[in-house]
Amino acid sequence: MTREIIATDKAPQAIGTYSQAVKVGNTVYLSGQIPLIPETMEMVDGDMEAQIVRVFDNLTAVAQAAGGDLNDIAKLNIFLTDLSHFPLVNEVMARYFSQPYPARAAIGVASLPKDAGVEMDAVMELAS
Repeated sequence: MTREIIATDKAPQAIGTYSQAVKVGNTVYLSGQIPLIPETMEMVDGDMEAQIVRVFDNLTAVAQAAGGDLNDIAKLNIFLTDLSHFPLVNEVMARYFSQPYPARAAIGVASLPKDAGVEMDAVMELAS
């Protein structure tokens, strides 16, 4: 099976040795997104809600570049430096996803790149 590297300028460029996403067959593995603004590669200004929105916007851009959208995500991983923000993640996520929702994990971590409060990665399955 061949691998296709997914890249878009509508999401932050990789800041390390990784691709924005890799497609293998109909499965797309989306790398972790933090709340970076694609045009400036700077962290979004604002509160935790602004960070969560920016992450979902970044994931949306990569999903679309791969030929899908957020509703094609089968598994979503959410990393938070403060799990008290989990209800806010649920609230914002409801703006971006419709039922049936993807499988999901929420993980509390000590820190994230660039002092982000949230990071998300995903696995997406495209229609054949």
